[in-house]
Amino acid sequence: MKVASQNFVQNTNIDSGQKSNDGPVQRVDKSLEEFYALCDQLELCLRLAYECLSQSFDSAKHSPTLVPTATKPDAVQTESLPYTQYLSMIKSQISCAKDIHNALLECSNKITGKVPSQGVL
Repeated sequence: MKVASQNFVQNTNIDSGQKSNDGPVQRVDKSLEEFYALCDQLELCLRLAYECLSQSFDSAKHSPTLVPTATKPDAVQTESLPYTQYLSMIKSQISCAKDIHNALLECSNKITGKVPSQGVL
């Protein structure tokens, strides 16, 4: 808007016969292009922030307790899982994901009439 108003003032001065500014004047279309580029960058940043927030919520929902990251035994958080319990929880999640994958693969094979392959997980 600032560039457009500067161009408008300069054109008005030229039309009325007054001395014009000999300095370079920015073009409105270039300024609008920069503005839209910044808007696109802002939109991408907001989408990324939303995805990170969604990932954080999902992580808190499916793994509500934390794994201690402190190396000193006296600095361990009180509401955290021991590493062995964390590993067993992750193994059960991986097992569940494999079961779902195999069930979906079997269902798709039944729908398409394909013979199941020997390399099923």
